[in-house]
Order: sequence, then structure tokens, then C-alpha cells
Amino acid sequence: MIASERVEEEVCRLFKEAVIKLPSDVKKALKDAYDNETEEVARLNLEAVLDNIKAAEDMGVPLCQDTGLPIIFVKLGNVHVENLYQGIRKGVKRATREIPLRPNVVDPFTRQNTGNNTGQLIPQIDVELVEGDYLEITVFPKGFGSENNNTLKMALPGEGEEGVEYFVLDTVLAAGGKPCPPIRIGVGIGGSSDLALKLAKKALLDEVGAKNPDERLARLEEEILNQVNATGIGPMGLGGKTTALDVKIRTADTHTAGLPIGVCIQCWAARKATGRLKE
Repeated sequence: MIASERVEEEVCRLFKEAVIKLPSDVKKALKDAYDNETEEVARLNLEAVLDNIKAAEDMGVPLCQDTGLPIIFVKLGNVHVENLYQGIRKGVKRATREIPLRPNVVDPFTRQNTGNNTGQLIPQIDVELVEGDYLEITVFPKGFGSENNNTLKMALPGEGEEGVEYFVLDTVLAAGGKPCPPIRIGVGIGGSSDLALKLAKKALLDEVGAKNPDERLARLEEEILNQVNATGIGPMGLGGKTTALDVKIRTADTHTAGLPIGVCIQCWAARKATGRLKE
């Protein structure tokens, strides 16, 4: 049995790791963008980002004032867990208090703040049943400077790959510098409206620079990335070569009458952390 207290401890630990230290693949992508940049303003912005990352690690403080909406992805294998839900909620409350995290969770109408980053249906928890004897928890603190620029299109089947490319590019152009580029772009294609957006968000969990095993999707990702970076929006929207660090696509089969397309944008502070527990 995995005790609820272990889940609480792990969630708190993962949030501390996520909000203070960026994953190595994201840091490498930002450093490569800096090394490849030729425009002075873009280089200054990327240098400031890299300095920010180092200062956060050195000082042990969150690297962004917006510590995000708490989103938790769970992979649940063949294990017994004592009150997983409460363990996660207590972990979020503890992380908010101990790290600390900025209290971001409010009622959608009254805007009353709960004070501890939990509330109705928050933390947002996604559970996937998997084979194996483990419980895997991924915390994904999602800032809303980027989240506010997500989009969904219920496209017609005939729009195909070209329609996907146009829609993603339109989304990026509309976002401009608001999501604090260089951004990461997750694209979900297929399923229903809600599944398309969920796939788009889950795509942001994939490793930066890793090639999609599906050759068709790998080609589409590269084409979209080149188009996005050709816009010249650049770091912080002030011009430059790198508007996006990468594009990741996930798909699901869908209804014969539709082509749902979800786009989820992540800022340069692409935070996440993953841990596993066993009985």
C-alpha cells in the first residue's frame, strides 16, 4: 500500500523541483537559441532568461512569480494507493506553504482566492491507467500568460494537414509576445473537443528535441516549427530567430465528420517534474 502521506510528500517535492529548476532539455534548447541568435535585442532577452534560470537554482526560489495552476498527470499501475486524491491535494497545499507558491486559485466569478492553490476541481488531476507496479506523478505548473493563448478549432475533415498548419500559425501570430516566447507548442489532433486540448497539453510533456516516432507527425512538427520561427516574433516578442523551441503533436482517432485541433502554448519557463512511487 502506498500511503497518502507518501503521495503528499512526493507532490510537494515535485513542485519544489518544478518551479525552481527547469528540465535539462528545456535549458539546452534555450542555450542553443542564445548561441544561434544574431540579433542583439533577442540575445539580450535570452541572456536575461538564462541568468534568471541560474539565479533561481542558486537561490532556491521559483524562477517565475506566476507559479501556475496546479495540474497533475497521474499514471496508475497495479498498485494500491491510500486516498490518492487527498494525498495530492495535501501535497499542493504543503507546497504552497513551504516553497512557497503564489496562491493563484480563485472562484471564477467572485475571484475569491482560496489561499492554498486548491479549490473546486483544483488541483486539476488527469489519471491514466497503465501496466506496471508503480504510481507515476507528474506536476505541471501552468502559467496563465501562456494558457490564455490556447485555442481550439473544430475543423472540417477536408482541411487536413494544411489546415492544421494554418491554425497553429494563426494562434501563434495572435499570441505574439504575450506568452513570453520562446514558447513550446503542443498540438492535439482528433478525438473530441476536450480530448484534442488534453492531447495538446500532454504533448508539452514530451522531450524538447526528441523526434516523433511517427514520421508523418515528425515532418509536420518540423514544418510548423519552421513557419513559426519565420514569423520573427522572437524572444519576448521583440524580434529574433527563435519564437518557439519546439512543436509536439499527439493524435487520436476521431469522428468521420470532424477534425478537432487543439493548440496549447507554454512559455519559456516550461516547468514539469516527474516521480514514481512503488509499494
